[in-house]
Amino acid sequence: MKKIGLMGCGAVAGYGHIPAILKTPGLALHAVYDPNTAALEACRERFGIEGTFSDPELFFESGIEAVSITSPAPVHRENVLGAAAHGLPVLCEKPLAMNRAEAEEMIAAMAGADAALYAGFCYRFSPSALKILELVGEGAIGSVKSLRLIYNWNCHGKYTTDAGGNRVIQERREGRMLEGGPLCDCGTHQIDLALFWTGSKVTRYCGAGAWVDDYAAPDHVWLHMDHADGAHTMIETSFSYHHTSRNQRSEFVYELIGTGGVIRYDREARELSLENAAGRQEFPFHPEKSFEGMYAEWERALATGTSELLTSPEDAVRVVEIARGATDEAIAAVALR
Repeated sequence: MKKIGLMGCGAVAGYGHIPAILKTPGLALHAVYDPNTAALEACRERFGIEGTFSDPELFFESGIEAVSITSPAPVHRENVLGAAAHGLPVLCEKPLAMNRAEAEEMIAAMAGADAALYAGFCYRFSPSALKILELVGEGAIGSVKSLRLIYNWNCHGKYTTDAGGNRVIQERREGRMLEGGPLCDCGTHQIDLALFWTGSKVTRYCGAGAWVDDYAAPDHVWLHMDHADGAHTMIETSFSYHHTSRNQRSEFVYELIGTGGVIRYDREARELSLENAAGRQEFPFHPEKSFEGMYAEWERALATGTSELLTSPEDAVRVVEIARGATDEAIAAVALR
């Protein structure tokens, strides 16, 4: 049983990471750290965790054997370097770092400590995503030549209602827009999946954007990526799709088009299908993300010392570079008009 320490008691930790750790055989949530004592106390009461710390050194010295980092992105570097100083393996939420210089420092520190570092991309571990990987590996659609990955949604809507019943800006959506917009947030999962399914590096990319709202970053983005094996990925992602509509809708689709057929996943239709020369096959549908699957794989990685499924830090850095670079390209193109 590996004793896990978790750094950061925010929303994603509460609905994703902590429940997954508690459900995973072979893992025990031994300690939790957060500088916000109110958040720490709420976490302790909700999950019954006794080992709660607002002092990072006391946290690292509590007997933990591995660290799960779910803190805000700007403090990932500090958290990873702390784990490295104590020789502890790390699973770090995306984005791994704020820039390449930070990431390289983190990777070097973990390598120097002889401790594994992985990035937490939970979309990889949906049983549907793993089935797509299996089908691609079997050659069920021949050679993959085109990937269409679409995630258009409202990001909790533009407006919400405050305690006085007044309509106000939705802070969750605005916060994500100020941090870079949809491609730098949710779109990183799609970039990671393209690398995961093709097994091929990105050799060239470009981005374009549309502004429905008045933010520096576009709230509707298109990314095109060429892969070394000749495949091409198109990603479309939005935080403004029905963001002011009474009846909110979303689009979430994966299509992999190959020389011998097509794989299609549609979250809203709840379907995963394959069509090729043999006809049509349908497979069990699963939600697009799985924290439980990700932690089951991390438990295996901690036991064996390796993983072929978790995202390497090098790939995680490339994902962030592409998302940020394509967003910046879209912004620059508008500035030149």
